[in-house]
Amino acid sequence: MIGKPVRVYNVLNLFLGDKLRIRIGTRKSKLALWQANFVANRLKEHFPDIQVELVKITTKGDKILDVPLAKVGGKGLFVKEIEEAMLRGEIDIAVHSLKDVPTYFPEGLGLIAITEREDPRDAFLSVRYSSIDEMPEGAVLGTSSLRRKAQILINRKDLVIKDLRGNVDTRIRKLQDREYDGIILAYAGLKRLGLQNKVRQVFEPDYMIPAVAQGFLGIEARLDDEKTREIVSVLNHRESQIRATAERAFWKRLEGGCQVPLAAYSEISEDKLKITGFVSDLTGNRFFKDSITGVVEDAEGLGEKLAEKLLEMGAKEVLEEIYGGIEK
Repeated sequence: MIGKPVRVYNVLNLFLGDKLRIRIGTRKSKLALWQANFVANRLKEHFPDIQVELVKITTKGDKILDVPLAKVGGKGLFVKEIEEAMLRGEIDIAVHSLKDVPTYFPEGLGLIAITEREDPRDAFLSVRYSSIDEMPEGAVLGTSSLRRKAQILINRKDLVIKDLRGNVDTRIRKLQDREYDGIILAYAGLKRLGLQNKVRQVFEPDYMIPAVAQGFLGIEARLDDEKTREIVSVLNHRESQIRATAERAFWKRLEGGCQVPLAAYSEISEDKLKITGFVSDLTGNRFFKDSITGVVEDAEGLGEKLAEKLLEMGAKEVLEEIYGGIEK
């Protein structure tokens, strides 16, 4: 996923030439700006004299807010315009929620660092109920994710699940306006924005497996920009890189996108990595879930093997049906 480790510049050498400057491409949402500022501040901790500029970019996913994500166009909704700006040389790096980043990159671009994972679990918010189990039959639950919808329907087919779009503030406002009885959001984003007090329940992975790479920040750059790669490499968190590699390999093998209820979650204990994967039809009626464990050095291979395992269990037919329906 991330290229071979590069030598970190000697701090003195960094400032012998032009003053060090990094331009970060970011979406304009409050959460995206928090993430970009987080990376900027971390860089300043390592290089106190660095100049960091945030370049705000609007993506297709930001413009289309009245259509479910699964119907908008799949992969790259929140990254394409940022990547185009990078290829034009208008920005040096991009900071993404890694769960939004496709496994294939435009030629010349790639991930150069993954930051330490924030809590990847999903969270339930409500002004009426303290948990999803308290929601009565016919209550309205909001989520934009087919992955969340399918896993909820496995246990609560009596709920009415409606699409929910917009940034975090917009979604919470819709909840407070009683458009929904409850909503589900990523706990990582809520924590980053200081909104943990609005959470009524956090779902453990054995109840709801998180999205692939949820909670990671991925930093993307031009692969031929060696100076930027060396500077930003100080932010890479090795354990997070391993876990993200396994989960994204699972996703890549299944050709996942937001049109498919698909999830993966990895854990590391000593030198062993365990990854759990999930694939479902759109209703939660047919779903496949399993785990695999191996050495951390084989993170990518473990993700691929788990994907193959689920395909053999029956996920292949489900995926073919979903993708066939999309093509029609």
